[in-house]
Amino acid sequence: MTSETPDFTIQVGESAPDFTLYDHDGEPWRLSDHRGRPVVLLFFPGAFTSVCTDELNTVNNHLSDFDGAEVVGLSTDSPFVLDEFRSVHEIEFSLLSDHDAEVARLYEAKYDDNFTPMKLDRIAKRAAFVVDGEGVIQYREVLDNAGKQPDLDRIRTLVNELS
Repeated sequence: MTSETPDFTIQVGESAPDFTLYDHDGEPWRLSDHRGRPVVLLFFPGAFTSVCTDELNTVNNHLSDFDGAEVVGLSTDSPFVLDEFRSVHEIEFSLLSDHDAEVARLYEAKYDDNFTPMKLDRIAKRAAFVVDGEGVIQYREVLDNAGKQPDLDRIRTLVNELS
């Protein structure tokens, strides 16, 4: 994973920090390679968990509503786990492995070390970002409660306005 660390708090209207992660097939995926169209970044805590499965299945079932945008899911699961999760649930969009939680940290979407009694230190928060075709963040939602989902209706509306 490579990234460019910003020296600011990530907010709407700011340039999205670029990053490269490996997808479910073990192929590199770089944010800046997708300029020219909106990108929806969906951070999620873990594959095969109930709320994450519900969220990603909902997005997948309504993927045509995000027409014109590149939708990607990001978690700290390995590419191998993400490949199996994608296969089992027939997810049609890319899933990216942020195994060391560096991108989650970069986007301020990482739980601190005390998130669970087990002191897991690399879990992504549930979060959503919409990056426009110019690479500027147009939507930011970072949830501390992993049991909640991002406002997918609002994200779809924004994507349609940007496309």
